[in-house]
Amino acid sequence: MSPSLRAVEREAAECRRCPLWKRGTQTVFGEGEPGGLMLVGEQPGDVEDREGRPFVGPAGRLLRKLLEEAEIDEESVYLTNAVKHFKWRPKGKRRIHDRPNWSEIRACDHWLVLELAEIRPRLVLCLGVTAAQLLIGRDARIGALRGRKVETRDGVPALVSIHPSAVLRAGEDRETRRAELLEDLELARDLLAKQRAA
Repeated sequence: MSPSLRAVEREAAECRRCPLWKRGTQTVFGEGEPGGLMLVGEQPGDVEDREGRPFVGPAGRLLRKLLEEAEIDEESVYLTNAVKHFKWRPKGKRRIHDRPNWSEIRACDHWLVLELAEIRPRLVLCLGVTAAQLLIGRDARIGALRGRKVETRDGVPALVSIHPSAVLRAGEDRETRRAELLEDLELARDLLAKQRAA
């Protein structure tokens, strides 16, 4: 991680831009390799909140498995989330994911813009509607954008896919959703290969 990105991470650790910091254990900043594929999810989950790292819970384990199947070196990607604190509600002794509202998402846009400026990805893969709406536009819909190259509002090439947690929640459709996410990762791999060859 570059010194300037480390400085942004330290600053984000003290973020009070929205109320989510009050219940989250810590800010979960992005990590990984700059200059290539940037994967942006919604927010950290319970495991990520406790460990302070993105995509290390059940959805993250699935994503890492699919990266391997898509022949994308996990060490070559940058992983982050649109929202940096875990929003949750209690259910017995468990902390259950609660979707962030638009003002909470917009409050975290500051950090994502700084990450994008430092990482300078060749391609962004938005995992889920929260990331897509923040990076592409409020009216972004996965069904309408999946499978085609678009651009972020800052002009970075992008793709839109489902979040790996949506695969885990898909029930009878789990294998179909899993195949869709794998297909989108393979498309990202192929687009990056074309960029390098150009």
